[in-house]
Amino acid sequence: MAIAAVVLTSCNPETFLDRNTLTALDDNTYWSSENNVRLFVNGAYGSYFCGYSAGWTQNYAPGVYSSGEYSDERTTTGTQANILISVPADNWYRGEASTGYWLARRGSGPWNFAYIRKWNLLLERLDTMKENGILTDEAYNHWTGVTRFLRGWEYSRFVESFGDVPYYDHQVSTSDWDDQYKDRDPRTLVMDAVKADFDYAMKNVRVNDGVDYINRDVVATIASRCMLFEGTWYIYHKTDPAMATCSDIDGHAKTYLQAAYDYANVVVSSGKYSFNTDLHTLFGNLYTSLTGTAKEVILYRAYNKSINNSSQHCIASYAGGNGGNEGQSSAGNFSTLKAWICQDGKPYSSSEVANAKEWDLKNLATSRDARFESTFFDEPHSGATGLYVHKFIDRTGLEYGWNGQACPACYASCTNENGYPCVRYSETVLNWIEARAELAAHFGGAAVTQDDIDKSINAIRTRPLDAVAIAKGVKQTAPLQLSWINDSFDPERTSAAQKGCHSYAVTGKYVDPVVWEIRRERRMEFFMEQYRVVDIRRWGQLELMDGDNNPDMMIGAFIDLNTTNQAGAKKPFNYLMASDFDIVSVMPIEGYNADGTVKLGERVFYTGTADGDGNIQSSNADQMVGFMVPRNIRNRDNSNFNVRNYLEPICTDVISQYTEKGYKITQNPGWEN
Repeated sequence: MAIAAVVLTSCNPETFLDRNTLTALDDNTYWSSENNVRLFVNGAYGSYFCGYSAGWTQNYAPGVYSSGEYSDERTTTGTQANILISVPADNWYRGEASTGYWLARRGSGPWNFAYIRKWNLLLERLDTMKENGILTDEAYNHWTGVTRFLRGWEYSRFVESFGDVPYYDHQVSTSDWDDQYKDRDPRTLVMDAVKADFDYAMKNVRVNDGVDYINRDVVATIASRCMLFEGTWYIYHKTDPAMATCSDIDGHAKTYLQAAYDYANVVVSSGKYSFNTDLHTLFGNLYTSLTGTAKEVILYRAYNKSINNSSQHCIASYAGGNGGNEGQSSAGNFSTLKAWICQDGKPYSSSEVANAKEWDLKNLATSRDARFESTFFDEPHSGATGLYVHKFIDRTGLEYGWNGQACPACYASCTNENGYPCVRYSETVLNWIEARAELAAHFGGAAVTQDDIDKSINAIRTRPLDAVAIAKGVKQTAPLQLSWINDSFDPERTSAAQKGCHSYAVTGKYVDPVVWEIRRERRMEFFMEQYRVVDIRRWGQLELMDGDNNPDMMIGAFIDLNTTNQAGAKKPFNYLMASDFDIVSVMPIEGYNADGTVKLGERVFYTGTADGDGNIQSSNADQMVGFMVPRNIRNRDNSNFNVRNYLEPICTDVISQYTEKGYKITQNPGWEN
């Protein structure tokens, strides 16, 4: 190092300063080809098409090994974690590496302008490249469309978190403080600009730009997702204090919902996609893309460390891989179980399927929609609720551990290489039909038809079953018939928990029955895929995470703990020891109400006596049959469910930065103190 210092200081500096760097990109020379533009965009794919993310990160990935997303479908032992009940300094907002848990909790974006600047910079460089004759008109239009699509998506995530945000359609000068420190713009202004970006992208992005690159169908599906969020938000949050900055809320809701439908309809009308691959293969393919093979996959993220050693993750292994012994600190609950449709296409309360009201996991696997068996183990497994997710791995990966074979690295804890369908047709069709149903329910749009249901919900239900599921007796779910759906089709739609939601306070009524069934399909299709927390926020139903309002969330799977505790049990579930006295408890079934819904009895705790060595002398083990209550369960702090919590606060560091420069940024209502 000393010699190098001498050499560098003794040489003529001009001979070094005039040379191009060999280790960093030079903005003056980089923009010389379309391929360089592609490389610039490719660098951001991992932030938008996250799949299982990479390594230990879980930004937008299924968080099965941790508390994961905050929703009404997942329950932990102990006190349920809070979303955000105080204004943070900055720790969840600066940089991708530090935002993982926050993103997993809320499913939207941080206060971070890095990617917005990136896309605004690229738009300016594309203009220069066109002026210099480097890009053809077609290439310029395509890459401008891709860039505007990504900018729109980034801003949509931003708005999902904070509502009003500062909008920039240009690079901000480092010397322009008025621009840097401007106050937030109304979300309607921002989302009108987002829609304009999406409209441009839909017209100009290539229909085909190669396998697993952004194309028109990717744009259409993601744009429909963003517009559906915004349109439904305006329906179920129109009276929120944070909406006071917005104009013509109903008009904007209708516009955005129509855009969501129109974008998705481009894909639906193309006839290119269908459902020809079983669920385990979709989420557990090894090494190669499924795009083109699995006809519902629009964009896939493959993992293959033989090509790129960092192309592996630590996520799917916690969904059944590594012998199925990885910990899952949160799991599905009674609310989840009740929502799953039966194989005749009807709710459990009115289903005629054999054993539809038998709640043990083996019966649920064969009486419920086939996605249940593909999502959960059909035997109790130790964990918070007794339910154990094995959705995110192929069938082969599930075989290791139980048969004594060593687990290969591709399924192991920290070296997993299962691929992920980042954009798939099931989302397209469910966005499409939900937008149509909401337009019909609130804005006089055309009613949903049986043909609409056949192209969406019923098309998904034709997804093939693999040999393992068939051998268990699993069958495809019967097609949903529009004629079935009326006010009494599912009594859960008008439950006390639904009436306790913010959406009911805003609209004064329960959700439309057709919309309810579409929401159910989303719930089954996207379990643990980071959709649910975003959905219940946009629907004004964050209160479903409140155990006082929704006690079903505080209960787990139906289990005979006395049987599973016996020596020689196939899987470890030893919950009835002396140390469990007055801790382990169940909710037994008392009977059924007149509407067919299940009625639970009083909570029963495990009690008994034991000698000094912990040997049980007597107990009520024979009464430990029912829906298991997670150990030491406690509800979230009730401040989680204030109206303010639908949006995030502006962190104190940002507020301080504005103040120090003599500017002011407006805080979200309810977070001012």
